[in-house]
Amino acid sequence: MISLTNLSAQQLRRAAEIKEKIQSLEGELNEILGSSEPVSTGLPKPKRKMSASARGRIAAAQKARWAKLKGAKSAIDPAQKPKRRMSAASRAKIAAAAKARWARVKAAKK
Repeated sequence: MISLTNLSAQQLRRAAEIKEKIQSLEGELNEILGSSEPVSTGLPKPKRKMSASARGRIAAAQKARWAKLKGAKSAIDPAQKPKRRMSAASRAKIAAAAKARWARVKAAKK
């Protein structure tokens, strides 16, 4: 989009005339359609401002919802599964396989 600072005085006057025409046509259209609300001009609406007390109430309500959810969930949680234990024989097999694998790797390098 072109910056207003780069426009000449004649271009600015022409832009102002066009904008006035658009506004008058929108007014006529509103009269014809019987609409009480003006047609959007494409300008962004100003942001709504929320008071600090309203933000506080919203935050407190959200914390209460999370506390309720976490409290209900912890009562339903199933007991943790016990850790799996490996027998001594299984550990010995895995250790022997690892030693054999490393022996093959070292033998291949020589």
